[in-house]
Amino acid sequence: MTDTLLRIDASARREGSVSRDLTDKVIARLAPKHIITRDLGPGLPLIDEGWIGANFTKAEQRSPEQAETLALSDTLIAELQAADTLVIGLPIYNFGVPATLKAWVDQVARAGVTFRYTEAGPEGLLKGKRAIVVVASGGTEVGSAIDFATGYIRHVLGFIGITDVDFVTADRMMLDAEATLAIANRQVEALAA
Repeated sequence: MTDTLLRIDASARREGSVSRDLTDKVIARLAPKHIITRDLGPGLPLIDEGWIGANFTKAEQRSPEQAETLALSDTLIAELQAADTLVIGLPIYNFGVPATLKAWVDQVARAGVTFRYTEAGPEGLLKGKRAIVVVASGGTEVGSAIDFATGYIRHVLGFIGITDVDFVTADRMMLDAEATLAIANRQVEALAA
């Protein structure tokens, strides 16, 4: 059962977005008690030299300006930490994830906060969470040689500790939208609530 769900929409489209529509259906299926919504459509700031400098300064030594620089990152990470289930609406743009979703990843993948390095390699710190990734594409087939989105997001989620990942796929919509949506809707219905 889902108590707190974090919804992340990465589509630039508000109206007519397949990933947003299917994400609505996934959330209705899961019926969470609480929903945190993060819409990446308007974009997120990219990390830059100031962000890197603030991130690599110990928290207790950060200047007020550095703390402000990391404030959005801290908020995004707090949203992840608060949720037991993450639902990501992921349209495939030009074979990969939208730039805004990559910017989100850069903001939340922080050493010592969401992952740490050990002698055995990196260890994700957000364990015990579930993720459902709702994928929509016009022509890219999920799992094909030209799909650079789903493997990437699965890897990133695992890197921060989220290894229970399911996909709902509405891929290759330009070929047969009706059949593709029927398959995706069945995948939603098959999700454990």
